Amino acid sequence: MDVGAVLWFTGVPCSGKTTLAQTVAGRLLTTGRRARVLDGDELRASTSSDLGFSKQDRDANVTRAASLATSVAISGDVALVALVSPYAEARHRARLHVQGVGAQFIEIFLDAAPAVLVNRDRKDLYKRAIAGEIPCFTGISDPYEIPHDPDLTLRTDQQSIDECIVTIWSVLQKRGVVGGCDSVLA
Repeated sequence: MDVGAVLWFTGVPCSGKTTLAQTVAGRLLTTGRRARVLDGDELRASTSSDLGFSKQDRDANVTRAASLATSVAISGDVALVALVSPYAEARHRARLHVQGVGAQFIEIFLDAAPAVLVNRDRKDLYKRAIAGEIPCFTGISDPYEIPHDPDLTLRTDQQSIDECIVTIWSVLQKRGVVGGCDSVLA
């Protein structure tokens, strides 16, 4: 169980990336597995504060997140990246970077109906983007390239958080990231 791993949560804003990453990280810690969440909003405020929202800057943000996640995985720990990462090629490069050091890369695509996303949006970003107040908003005025072959797809508008966690945990057990006896229940 010394296998390092990166769980890459991708999806449009408000699809549940941070919620699921934080919940899985907490459960991993209860099994003795060290885990670190790399949240897109936090990365934007720190290591990527110099970046905007052009395609080039978004790709640079993914590259930086992949580098940080790889550092976590090299030590045998689990990095949980919660990042929109809208472009397929940038996600693919992140996968290759992580796998290049022998760590596992598990891409988890979170999908939800647009109406649900708008309802979850406590900051009213979708409403502001639809009104034209926020340019380059992923899923509204900027593209999101849906993964063609993610390791896992979760419909966060149809599955509860607990159901999503059980599904993720099953993948982690199959991949040897957690032991078969490690319980998903915290």
